[in-house]
Amino acid sequence: MRIGFIVATLLLALALPVCAQRSPLMSGGIMSPPANQRPPGLEFVGIEQHLNAEIPADLTFRDELGNPVKLGDYFGKGRPVILNLGYYQCPMLCGEVLQGLSGSLKILKFELGKDFDVVTLSFDPRETTEMAAAKKRDIMKRYGRPGGEKGWHFLTGSPESINALTKIVGFQFQFDEKTEQYAHATAIVVITPDRHIAQYFYGVEFSPKDLRLGLVQASQGKIGTLADQVLLYCYHYDPRTGKYGAVISRVLQLAGLATMLILGTFVVIMFRADAGKEQRRTT
Repeated sequence: MRIGFIVATLLLALALPVCAQRSPLMSGGIMSPPANQRPPGLEFVGIEQHLNAEIPADLTFRDELGNPVKLGDYFGKGRPVILNLGYYQCPMLCGEVLQGLSGSLKILKFELGKDFDVVTLSFDPRETTEMAAAKKRDIMKRYGRPGGEKGWHFLTGSPESINALTKIVGFQFQFDEKTEQYAHATAIVVITPDRHIAQYFYGVEFSPKDLRLGLVQASQGKIGTLADQVLLYCYHYDPRTGKYGAVISRVLQLAGLATMLILGTFVVIMFRADAGKEQRRTT
């Protein structure tokens, strides 16, 4: 029974982007399959995108040291925030997500705590700050970059705060009393410095390119390079897939512009070369 429950949860989590469909109530967002189309026991599990929804600043939690914090404490610094929802005693998916996220972030040149922050929140109100602290030690060891602990925060909270945040984000989960485990899908959410939801990325592994573009876009150009801005012009975030894809028309425009610049430069060089030869003949 326990293995079957875990497998069913994993299948739903991995299939979510494929099964997702456009919602008539949201612009550019997607929603999970209707409850009657989900596997038995997982009717209330899924992710419904609430793009551009505002995250409340006054929701209170506790960090891995047991200190009371407000969600707004991690915003207003000009840095985007990656929100990761799970629970620390999860036997499978949550650990895979954290490993996949830490591995992808390790590749990025952006500095955690300087260019962006990560907030990992347990949606199980029974979990403790000691569990949060233990999970942070493990993930920081995997991340392996100095100073990362200042930018990655592991929180616990009351049912009221947890439910308020997960409802706004559209993260739906379900507790199974037989296995005493939660069924849930997997995704991370990128939030702008002014607390608006920008992107959802699905699965347990995340493309470093997509994460970089997502952070640059969410930061409103405050981090990243000129090359990132060019890539954002050529790539567009697709909420249906939770990935960035090339906009062919824009790629062709840039390619045409580059061709014109190369030809123009070649013509100027040849013109100057001919002018130099002519001047040497006359002298």
